[in-house]
Amino acid sequence: MKRHVLFYGLIGGILITLMKWTEYRFLVIEHSLEIYGGIVAATFALLGIWLGLKLTSTRQEVVIKEVQVSAKEPFVLDDKKLEDLGITRRELETLELMAEGMSNREIAEKLFVSENTVKTHSSRLFDKLGAKRRTQAVQLGKEFGLLP
Repeated sequence: MKRHVLFYGLIGGILITLMKWTEYRFLVIEHSLEIYGGIVAATFALLGIWLGLKLTSTRQEVVIKEVQVSAKEPFVLDDKKLEDLGITRRELETLELMAEGMSNREIAEKLFVSENTVKTHSSRLFDKLGAKRRTQAVQLGKEFGLLP
């Protein structure tokens, strides 16, 4: 019994070695030019993609705008601009709290309303000011004389 197991194991090992040698000969020796050509092509493709992304990437330009503020005059709300834009007092309160850096949840707690109400006030305020983000709304609020 042990002889049969040893004999079949030896024959199996020889067959596996023969198959691996044939595979090696077929892939590496006979098709080496195709393999190396593929490696070179993949390398140049990756290099081209990387270089293309580097050359065509948009460069961001940071613009710093200095605004002079006189500390002598107290802030006066521009009521005319407030009426022209159609901004309600509650929306103005929401904008002021946004300018302080509060989140929607914090604004809701401060004004004793739900978070969805704050989102509604914010979206209406964005529409009226022509803003897309909170920071842009605060900036426009300052430019229009609605915020100090």
